[in-house]
Amino acid sequence: MQDWERRVAEAWASIDDYEDREGDFRALIDSLATELPDDDPVGAFERACAWDSTGHSDRAVPLYRWALDHGLSGYRRRRAVIQMSSSLRNIGQAELAVTLLKAERDIDPATLDEPTRGLADAISATLALCLADTGREREAVSVAVRALAPHLPRYQRSMANYARLLISPEAKPE
Repeated sequence: MQDWERRVAEAWASIDDYEDREGDFRALIDSLATELPDDDPVGAFERACAWDSTGHSDRAVPLYRWALDHGLSGYRRRRAVIQMSSSLRNIGQAELAVTLLKAERDIDPATLDEPTRGLADAISATLALCLADTGREREAVSVAVRALAPHLPRYQRSMANYARLLISPEAKPE
């Protein structure tokens, strides 16, 4: 499996070489996915990513769903939730994406490995975009500022407080 993972990583590292030949890139990923058993959710996930990365959110969503429904786990599972949510947003289903991302955000980080926890800001960024598309701009800005605050060299506490106040303006500043 390590050899397969290496070859998949190499394929993804080469995606820019396939400009104007997206079908060839999808064929490359598809050929790698066919090396896995038909019921392996990783193959469906990789195919979904290939469709998604070549501008076909509508083709990616069913594959992400299948992979998630068939036991995709760990880091790839979280990536699938994020990427499917982004694709749902692209095809006009931002409300569903918000629901999925909020549920993902609510998972106890202590139950996740470090690489999977490391995708928390990607969840927030995607959630902010989806919220904006649903007309909930203040909540979107709150999510984005709250995610950004820990990365600032100063003002973390203030920014986290301002983010909270964007969605609860009746609350008192801390």
